[in-house]
Amino acid sequence: MSGQGKKRGPFRPLHLLLLVPFVAILWVPSYNRLDPEIAGIPFFYWYQLLWVVIGAVFTALVYFVTSD
Repeated sequence: MSGQGKKRGPFRPLHLLLLVPFVAILWVPSYNRLDPEIAGIPFFYWYQLLWVVIGAVFTALVYFVTSD
């Protein structure tokens, strides 16, 4: 083995999609409320759960677009 690792590719603006879920969840005043409810679940909870799903979609999108 030559000890050479696989080089990383250049930064792509698409990678910024990975920051969107973090910013959305860390900005608490944007979802610090109870209404509207969906199936009896307060907004505070389903908003966070929605971002888990959106984050997974963004991660898959970035992976498939940037993988060689």
